[in-house]
Amino acid sequence: MLSELLGASEPLFTISLEQLERGSANPSADVRLTAEIIGKTHMQMKALGLDPRDTTGKELYQALMNLTAKHDTFLANRLGGKDPEDVHEMLPLIKRMAERIDIPKDAWVLKHSVAKKLLKACPPKKVMKQLGYRSIDSMLKREPIDEIYGALRFAESPQWLENFLQKYKKLTPADFETRRIEIIHLDSKKWGATTESFVHKKRHNITHLKELGVILMLPMPMTRMRGITITALPLLLHYINEIRLYSAYFKMQQVNHKFGEILVDTLIADPSHHAVMAGQHIHWRVIQRYFGKLEKESHPEIFEPHVQPEDLHWRKAEEVLYRLEPALHFWHDMDYVGLSMDERPVSFNLMDMAVSYVNQLPYGSHAIYHFRESLWNEIFMRYMGQRALENQVLKQLDNEMIEPETMAFSIRGL
Repeated sequence: MLSELLGASEPLFTISLEQLERGSANPSADVRLTAEIIGKTHMQMKALGLDPRDTTGKELYQALMNLTAKHDTFLANRLGGKDPEDVHEMLPLIKRMAERIDIPKDAWVLKHSVAKKLLKACPPKKVMKQLGYRSIDSMLKREPIDEIYGALRFAESPQWLENFLQKYKKLTPADFETRRIEIIHLDSKKWGATTESFVHKKRHNITHLKELGVILMLPMPMTRMRGITITALPLLLHYINEIRLYSAYFKMQQVNHKFGEILVDTLIADPSHHAVMAGQHIHWRVIQRYFGKLEKESHPEIFEPHVQPEDLHWRKAEEVLYRLEPALHFWHDMDYVGLSMDERPVSFNLMDMAVSYVNQLPYGSHAIYHFRESLWNEIFMRYMGQRALENQVLKQLDNEMIEPETMAFSIRGL
């Protein structure tokens, strides 16, 4: 069932699970996870008024879409919105709520003074032209540096961006500082035309800059959109977690003499080989979330003094949202849950359902990306919870993130 939910290739997937089982003294984590997913899907289908024995995938999907619509209205009302589909009314309310929610929002990011020096050495001609500046000094004096950096990815060419990021190789830990994550709503008159293709391609208007600790809310090309609240607010919470995730990773790498190279490689390629566990490559995301769930007393010594327990702390968007609006408890701890029906599984992941709802995706073309990503992570975290594999990962981290062995295949690539 796990193989079907993930769309994984066989027999490589089964071989991978067997390696994890053997490496962790056969705890049958995959069997327990499968049983848990089945139990959760049956329970939630009954909550929707459906019979798990004779409900079709299309019927389940439609029921989840209806619930998403209802919860979007609840959430918009909780934020003080009068019209849940009014983009201009809801986006400022969504931004304000994300800034008010009591979750950790500090991150270890690039100093603004250093960011300006980098741009002076490599002026972004297209951004300057769009804003009407001939001098880079004049632009840096009058325009917010975080906004300029956000505009780089939309206005400049991919080749310019890659060349610019390569200059990060000369950065050192001294160029970073702890700063609060900032959410910026870009002005539609300045950036609307530039960001429109990104919004169309990604099907949402939220993105982020890991190295600067900035989340960008891009201008929307329409004035009305259903599901804007239940899509944008979880994404803002998701990107707060993402920035803190990479912040902790960069802090972990301060002692590495290849700090700059690691920074560039992460921003450009985001490799998933941060450690090897029973022959499988695992991403820092899994490591951070696993140790972030442990009590402070269980914080491994190897993370100190640079990475503290609060650096690893994270909370799922669904958990934060149901505390804001209790009706959304339906989605709590369902991010890795799905049901194999027809050729494409039905996702119980709130972010998937929000993307499907806001884009009116038909059954068969519905979103499943976030669910599959969460399920991969859940599998790895279940096995990392076994002492033998946890020690295996910690040993690699203790060796200053030594490159793990090159494997013939990676579970990520299946």
